[in-house]
Amino acid sequence: MKILIAPDKFKDSLTADEVCLAIQKGIYKFDSKIETILHPLADGGEGTLDVLEKTMNLQTVHVEVHDPLFRPISFFYKKNNDTAFIEMAATSGLQLLKNEERNPMHTTTFGTGELILDAIQKGVKKIYLFIGGSATNDAGIGMAAALGFRFFDKENNLLSPVGRNLIHIHSIDSKEVKIDISKVEVNVVCDVENVLFGKNGAAYVYASQKGASPSDVELLDEGLRNFSKKIKEHFQKDISPTKGAGAAGGLGAGAMIFLNAKNQSGIQTILRITDFEKKLRGVDLVITGEGKLDAQTLEGKVVKGVADICKKKNVPVDVICGTDELNILQKEKLCVRDIEPILKEGVTLHQAISEAKERVQRIAFSIIKNHVSY
Repeated sequence: MKILIAPDKFKDSLTADEVCLAIQKGIYKFDSKIETILHPLADGGEGTLDVLEKTMNLQTVHVEVHDPLFRPISFFYKKNNDTAFIEMAATSGLQLLKNEERNPMHTTTFGTGELILDAIQKGVKKIYLFIGGSATNDAGIGMAAALGFRFFDKENNLLSPVGRNLIHIHSIDSKEVKIDISKVEVNVVCDVENVLFGKNGAAYVYASQKGASPSDVELLDEGLRNFSKKIKEHFQKDISPTKGAGAAGGLGAGAMIFLNAKNQSGIQTILRITDFEKKLRGVDLVITGEGKLDAQTLEGKVVKGVADICKKKNVPVDVICGTDELNILQKEKLCVRDIEPILKEGVTLHQAISEAKERVQRIAFSIIKNHVSY
């Protein structure tokens, strides 16, 4: 018997790799002769590079860059031949800031631009940019500034590329751009479909989660509107209503404009570049999972992506999760054989998190014992 183990991380508890190992251990407790394939997954957010490294032969490239508050940090991106894999959360992510430092009025994607610039200058021809987990709402002007774009106010003063200055942009200068983007293919990987501004835009939906006050949110939204207006004047393009333009505080829009980037689904991209379908050959069962199953799961999270492919290939899928908030109709749409949550009657949230590894092992053992026949 062959089982493919392909979960996402359990946020605040286990990495995707740790979930894989826990499931494998539970299976082996039942029967150590069962063949297992470990294939940790991600949906394009934090931890994506770690997942890719487990399944691909990637080179690590270290770069001195800047964090969301322009402080110098050392980080890296991954490279495979002429393709680079860059995680924006590594340099422009909320995870880099203390709670009191979080405010998208003052943060920048400049460090993400520095990673992109380094990759292109080293000869990369294709970039996958994973944009989950941002601390920013600068519409990507920080990233653009690192590439050589400059932004000026009405008095022709050079603006610092942060969220609060979007509203002050009067002109854009591209004379000092350091790259020829026509020679590079950039793919933005994210499942957020928000437009750039308005009630369903970057500021109103996400900025408060990044530390913005209600008045900050209004100013940031006005800034995104002004940015969109200036982009129309300078590039003759209107990307504001495009799905995904509001992703990562508007970095989705900035990538479309300054990098001519194309948006791609997170989990579908990860499944493709890690050759998930090839790993399915000869597999009798897939066990996948993620921290929480809810309505967002059906919008393109790891479990949904895995379930869709397995349905086409007629491979049964069992799900292990931290919590299960799906109703009966949603579970029917997911099309999996079984869902086993850690958090259920008799288990506290503290236990579910602190004992996650052991509980995943026990659930995996139970799945094999109850559902697998030889």
